[in-house]
Amino acid sequence: MNKKRLIDQFNLRSRLHFDIEKGQIWLDQNRMMLLHASAFAELRRDLIENYGIERAKGTLLRMGFISGQQDAAMAYKLYGEGDNYEVFRIGPELHGFEGVVRAEVTDADIDWEAGIFFGRAVCHESLEAECHIRQYGTGSHAICWAMAGYASGYVTGFFKRFIVFKETHCVAKGDEYCLLEGKPAEAWEDQHYINLFRNDRIQTDLVDIEQELKTLRGKRLEPAPQGNLVGESPGFLHCFDMLSRAAKAPISVLILGETGVGKEVFAKWLHENSDRQDGPFIPINCGAIPAELIEAELFGVSQGAYTGAQQSRPGKFERADGGTLFLDELGELSPAAQVKLLRVLQTGEVERLGDNKLRKVNVRLVAATNVDLNQMIAEGSFRSDLYYRLSAYPVEIPPLRERKADIKLLVQAMLDKFAPLYGKKIKGVTDEAMAELVHYDWPGNVRQLENVIERAVLLLPDTGLLGLEQLKIQSDRKLLASVSSKGVVCDDKHTHSILQFEALPDDELNMANIESRLVDVAMSRAGGNVTEAARLLGLTRRQLAYKLTKR
Repeated sequence: MNKKRLIDQFNLRSRLHFDIEKGQIWLDQNRMMLLHASAFAELRRDLIENYGIERAKGTLLRMGFISGQQDAAMAYKLYGEGDNYEVFRIGPELHGFEGVVRAEVTDADIDWEAGIFFGRAVCHESLEAECHIRQYGTGSHAICWAMAGYASGYVTGFFKRFIVFKETHCVAKGDEYCLLEGKPAEAWEDQHYINLFRNDRIQTDLVDIEQELKTLRGKRLEPAPQGNLVGESPGFLHCFDMLSRAAKAPISVLILGETGVGKEVFAKWLHENSDRQDGPFIPINCGAIPAELIEAELFGVSQGAYTGAQQSRPGKFERADGGTLFLDELGELSPAAQVKLLRVLQTGEVERLGDNKLRKVNVRLVAATNVDLNQMIAEGSFRSDLYYRLSAYPVEIPPLRERKADIKLLVQAMLDKFAPLYGKKIKGVTDEAMAELVHYDWPGNVRQLENVIERAVLLLPDTGLLGLEQLKIQSDRKLLASVSSKGVVCDDKHTHSILQFEALPDDELNMANIESRLVDVAMSRAGGNVTEAARLLGLTRRQLAYKLTKR
């Protein structure tokens, strides 16, 4: 099968899209970029001359390896849709499709079930060799490191076993073509080369640098640990800084923010990093308790206080003694409960319903709301004196749509949480899926994101990358252009139509059959109305009626 037929067979061109409006290029669910060959050449030169041959080689090998793994994930989704070897060959074709090299696997000993691979690939038109020769001329070393890394990453990703390719012939050292030989990592005697695929030395260097920085910093105070709070966006960091400053202080804190931003998580962090961390953290959602029961829940009840009160019991304030009481949905408190809450805050004493005994409590109050309390004060439904008492230190949590930089961190934290829970081994999120997550506005904030990720983890097979098919979120992002069979970038809708016709087998490439299909579709969309169907087809009613009669 020739290359064109192989690419057409698996409809690879339809997977390459250009979103010109957003400045994005996608190959399946992986974000790509067009890079000038001269810029890549300059990058190689800088790596070689600033870091030396070995480090440059290791960096480019690892870069190629990651690229190969991404393409393998795409190809592996097609596994079983055709001959295994033809599906495997998508890798070399994709590398050519991406403008890097024209490669062909010429010799391969493959055991699909055991994941064994021994093989060779002949490579022509290597971009890497071309860049190297322009700057250094021909020499005595094989230099297509990124290309070897790609082959290693692709075959490793496809066979689920560490397979390593090494370049044994190279145009850059005067050979007629470049030749890659691949086999399992343990079968290579040159373990120094294998170690270049690992980043151990760079990790060691980073540890040394970090230690040096700590020495230079001396005894500077370390920032407070974030714990379960996840974020790095400016909005999050400002909020976290405000919370950190209040952690050790006795001041009451009012946490503001939309539904689902995680107000209780922030309140719990405040408790765990306060001087009351050894005491209880008692949360209560004021909106989830009927108005007639909220006072009993907060302040306790004495036996016989009302019908059904068969025994005395403490309220949330007493249970939170020595710790923190978190009042969520503060705006739902009844006027009577607001009066009693204000008294507790002023005196530090609670009185159970139906009792006249005052009990001392030592409680730090953290309240939260998603409503505008000032508006409620203006409407007369919330006490201004209680508001001023609680709002001495307001902290506003920004909505997730204003924390785009945090989404990737939040998603990873959620995957780490849910993957073990559902027994899944998740390798990460595809580029396109992550772009969709970042692009979406998340009206339900972090809570909605968590629900989407949990459902996606459940839908994902036992292992792999989480993709768009698992997310199932609605977005208005549309891909605008893709590549036709002639390699021309054109409108996505037009390209899709062309690819549909190109996919037709020879025996169905019949004008009468295609015309008949179009007529059926038009009649179906028009609900059987001949005039409307004719309009859709660009025909007169008489012309369409004639075709229908002829059929």
